[in-house]
Amino acid sequence: MRVLGIDPGLTRCGVGVVEGTPGRPPALLHVGVIRTDATLDTASRLVTIEQQLAELVAAWLPDVVAVERVFAQHNLNTVIGTAQAAGVAMLIGARSGIPVAQHTPSEVKAAITGSGRAEKQQIGTMVARVLRLAEPPKPADAADAVALAICQVWRGGTQNRLTEAVRRDQRARADTDELADRAAALAARQKAVLAEATRRASERAARPTERKNA
Repeated sequence: MRVLGIDPGLTRCGVGVVEGTPGRPPALLHVGVIRTDATLDTASRLVTIEQQLAELVAAWLPDVVAVERVFAQHNLNTVIGTAQAAGVAMLIGARSGIPVAQHTPSEVKAAITGSGRAEKQQIGTMVARVLRLAEPPKPADAADAVALAICQVWRGGTQNRLTEAVRRDQRARADTDELADRAAALAARQKAVLAEATRRASERAARPTERKNA
């Protein structure tokens, strides 16, 4: 499973692409930060984020987009910008037909470090250890995005397998229903052909009798 993790932010939007399956060490494919010019208006900055995220999706073709769930902060301006960037990230996934998962910071911390109250430095250290990197991804926004992707691989893998199993079952049932419909249609056509053949045979059998009577 390939996951694009996104740590939303209006000034710095962390991104990381990780590939892996539950129970096996994941691999880091890409990490970085999308930066926007603070002198620009909000709409223009969101366009920058949207364009670069779209390029990442096209380049890496993730199976899932994992976005940090936004919570209220003391700085209202910061949380508004973060929520706007998160909305763009979710839009990119939905528009591309890619499932979008959301994880709270506590969920990510617990998945990566075992503690929902871990500090950012601990997250970076564990990300480097899990991915066997010489040092944690920098800046912290990038490390957080990679942690999101790892969290999705580990926690979302089971759910993804269940979802896929349900989809396979639905497809199998649909195929079975289609075969049943085809069989019923074929049987109906055969019945109609047999009825027509019987009718014609009856007509032919009746003709000599009619001639004799004439």
